[in-house]
Amino acid sequence: MTQNSDAIHESVREHYAHQIKNSGSCCGSDSSCSTPGNLYPADLLSTLPEGESAVSYGCGDPITLAALKPGQTVLDLGSGAGLDCFFAAKKVGETGHVIGVDMTPEMIERATSSAKRMNLSNVEFRQGYLEELPVKDNSVDVIISNCVINLAPDKVRVFKEAFRVLKPGGKLAVSDIVTDGPLPEPIKKSMSAWAGCIAGALDVKDYQAAMESAGLTDITVTPTYFDDSMLDEAIHDVGTSIDLTSFSREKLSRTVFSARITAGKR
Repeated sequence: MTQNSDAIHESVREHYAHQIKNSGSCCGSDSSCSTPGNLYPADLLSTLPEGESAVSYGCGDPITLAALKPGQTVLDLGSGAGLDCFFAAKKVGETGHVIGVDMTPEMIERATSSAKRMNLSNVEFRQGYLEELPVKDNSVDVIISNCVINLAPDKVRVFKEAFRVLKPGGKLAVSDIVTDGPLPEPIKKSMSAWAGCIAGALDVKDYQAAMESAGLTDITVTPTYFDDSMLDEAIHDVGTSIDLTSFSREKLSRTVFSARITAGKR
């Protein structure tokens, strides 16, 4: 990996290690992107045992999008504290298997501890980069991800790895942040804005092109919503270096959005 990639990985890892230690969100404690009740249907949330906290760092609901079935092997790219993996484990049942991959040791520790507490024997968590997945070729039925691919510095490589581990006929179903047009350079260069799910977001056309170059097919991108608090935090992080006369906050809010994204491997 390049030096710049290493710097981005380290910045993101430090950010999320701090967040999980302090039970924070990726984009502000009041942001709807981290409030599970705003992301998932009630019947899905009800599958969590009583008293189990639902810590999310996502921007959508990849579980419903994936339409998981019993017996499937599922891989979560950037599994964080494990919430989507726990939902997936209930969907695929005892005959299925769920693998969560995350680069932050503190997240792996929290997720593993929660899985043990919930007696989920069909879930495991592995530490690793999305660009170098610790997963065998052609071994996964469905890949899910929730607001994480935008954090990876080399998204083309992420999608190539996703293609490698998917079985023929497999499916990718993710929620992610993308843009419609370029971001201001100050935001793109801000490590805080990158960790906050903004700076690393690709233009939706480039995102689709990266998926296609990896061999993924039948790509669909459906815009959903974006939370204003994420924009506020990104602008705050880069301070007065943003020239709002040429790129207003209103324009930024129209440029950055969350999307449901699916693709397949033939």
